[in-house]
Amino acid sequence: MSAAAAPNGDAMLDVEHIKQHFPIRRGILNTVAGHVHAVDDVSFTLREGETLGLVGESGCGKTTLSRTLMRLIDPTAGRITFRGRDITHASRRELRPVRTEMQMVFQDPYASLNPRKRISQIIGGPLELHGVARDEIAQRTADLLERVGLQREHVNRFPHEFSGGQRQRIGVARALALEPKLIVLDEPVSALDVSIQAQIVNLLEELQEDFGLTYIFVAHDLSVVRHVSDRIAVMYLGRIMELSPAEQLYSKPIHPYTAALLSAIPIPDPRENRRRDRIVVGGEPPSPVDPPPGCVFHTRCPRAQDICRSEIPPLTDYGNGHLAHCHFPLNVTREEIAGSTKSPLSPAASGDSQPQYVDPELHPA
Repeated sequence: MSAAAAPNGDAMLDVEHIKQHFPIRRGILNTVAGHVHAVDDVSFTLREGETLGLVGESGCGKTTLSRTLMRLIDPTAGRITFRGRDITHASRRELRPVRTEMQMVFQDPYASLNPRKRISQIIGGPLELHGVARDEIAQRTADLLERVGLQREHVNRFPHEFSGGQRQRIGVARALALEPKLIVLDEPVSALDVSIQAQIVNLLEELQEDFGLTYIFVAHDLSVVRHVSDRIAVMYLGRIMELSPAEQLYSKPIHPYTAALLSAIPIPDPRENRRRDRIVVGGEPPSPVDPPPGCVFHTRCPRAQDICRSEIPPLTDYGNGHLAHCHFPLNVTREEIAGSTKSPLSPAASGDSQPQYVDPELHPA
């Protein structure tokens, strides 16, 4: 699969056909009555030094995917390779050295910090677990607090003495304690005010440059992800619908779901002479317990036809690493369709179908 215009670094994380299905158990015998398809056949490559934005509606599987990649939960199927090492089924003991290189910042800055521990214990805990000397722990904890914009004297305070933005800075400092290479940011600014969001985003960009970090930035706000991501993956009902370099995704969305999300972004200044056609997606997302056949978006897609209801669209590269799952893609010409290539990481489909050209005048989005 193409790295989709990622920085020219080595592959840090390879994700191949990851699935995460949770069993539904019922009755006194605790029998399995079905499965929740939280993540269903996700594949991508993450390069060193890049930021991959992961966006989609609530409940689409973003957080489940991020926790699966961190091996906080075991995948149902697929393979996760971190810096050339297969960690898909690694034991806790085997994951111990990997934990120093992979860290996570959680969504809720109020729930992710232990209220009974001082900041020195929260940030220094990972260092203590990995055998760092106490004097060094104290020094590094104070240095990290200062680096994320807080005062060194704050090490003796408790979480309730800080605002939400300050708590998230503490969470970032904790993630940096072990000097990781990859940080998964699970909606790190969604619980914060808009002005504070900008401060945290700027801080994350500075830290990435200073420490050479690689990010997976999970969010539901496309306007936030645009400013931090090199590439963006759009998820729907456990699948990645589109994966593209960030600016190309915003200027030329290929999947109808992506176009609908982009059309809902508010225009900052309504006085500007700008017009945006709103694409309305009707109905509610289907249940992940019983996802629809074919393209999972066909029940809400204004362009859906018979093939969408029966065949999973192949993952197709339209050039420059812009990939999408769609039988009737937007914003592509006949020539781009002819030059497109099917990715080897496409999900198994019922046929070898190729994307079809749709005349925009006959079939407007």
